[in-house]
Amino acid sequence: MNQTPKKVLLLGADGFIGRHIAITLRRAKIPVLCCARRTGALERMGFETLKADLQNPETHAPRFWQARLDGVDAVIIAAGLLTGPARAFHAVHVDAPTALYAAMPEGARGVLISAVGIDANTLFAEYRRGGEAAAEAASIPVAILRCGLVLGDTSYGGSSLIRAFAALPWAMPVPGRGDQMFNPIHGDDLAEVIIEAIHGKFGTDPLDVGGPEQVTLSSMYQSYRRWLGLRKAPLLPIPFWFARVCGTLGDLLRLGPISRTALDQINHDVLADTSRLQAETETTIRPFSDFVHGRAAGTQDLWQARLYLVRPLVRVVLAVMWILSGLVGLLAPPEAFLPYLGGTGLSDGVLTSLARTGGVVDLAIGAALLRAWRLKLMAVAQLVMVAGYTIGLTLLAPGLWLLPFGGLLKNLPILVLLVIHRVLEEER
Repeated sequence: MNQTPKKVLLLGADGFIGRHIAITLRRAKIPVLCCARRTGALERMGFETLKADLQNPETHAPRFWQARLDGVDAVIIAAGLLTGPARAFHAVHVDAPTALYAAMPEGARGVLISAVGIDANTLFAEYRRGGEAAAEAASIPVAILRCGLVLGDTSYGGSSLIRAFAALPWAMPVPGRGDQMFNPIHGDDLAEVIIEAIHGKFGTDPLDVGGPEQVTLSSMYQSYRRWLGLRKAPLLPIPFWFARVCGTLGDLLRLGPISRTALDQINHDVLADTSRLQAETETTIRPFSDFVHGRAAGTQDLWQARLYLVRPLVRVVLAVMWILSGLVGLLAPPEAFLPYLGGTGLSDGVLTSLARTGGVVDLAIGAALLRAWRLKLMAVAQLVMVAGYTIGLTLLAPGLWLLPFGGLLKNLPILVLLVIHRVLEEER
């Protein structure tokens, strides 16, 4: 194998796989420059960072990278999208990596984290193929690792969704019969394989990467349920047509791993052919049944599994609340609300205008929530709005606290729900 790199540039360093790679590189005493759209957490974790959005056209020119590659002689590309528009896929998987390869110094090496099942008819698969083509055309040797399902002690995205379904109280929903086959690999083991690749161990021919144990989706659910210490629950087979409807709804509401693409990829192929990997790697790759029970489940694991599906529910419920509130503010006749605001000193016209303006703002908040637009910012905006409504109406009409069925009292649990919403939107 080649000598140890002087410094590795890691794209997608703040992702689930990226963090495993970064930590493993640091443990191996290999300097790493962590590149991501958001670098604050990585900086606080003690990493040297490079802030870059791969969808920004400036990252599609070699000169952007040339000015930032001091001491770098290896690159690992772990950045990737599951869903999004074609232009975003092309930017992240093709344009930015192509520019980076061109900027790398002579003698450098690269590793591209690709995926199994990229002959599927999805944008994800199409641009994974495009990313591999860019790697094959690069002026430096780039090892292409086609990964299957990657799991870890923590979870994110699809792995969080598996835990969430496994932790449901009465039944565990599975698409079809839940007989889709996987051979999961732990993120730490994958990172060790990547270090071998960055040393030139596997050459540049695409290499499938997965674990030595094959399991079905339903058996993974059952394993996670036992790990969490939960009582047995039956599987709930979901017809594919209904699963696709849920995936389409997930795409519309931007529910992350709940998407048509994820479903199509699972049904197409997520099983890695590991015969070559097992013959060539020096890494001890643990089977799924070993690492899933390799540590005790904690409170945080159970809470995360159960809150993962609560998170989109909270967002949708809040969106419905704001939209209905906005419609009431815009459409309710003045006589429906003016009697509650008597004695404020403001004219009926001013009070009606305030109600209509508030209705427009409420509708805008509801629409932003449905489209998952800047959710952390919107959580703060909602807190400000509800607190503002509560304070303003208290000053104008304090009697609203004494209304039957709650009145302004209902704003108190809403404020708490908004705090929970803000916490749940902070994934990393």
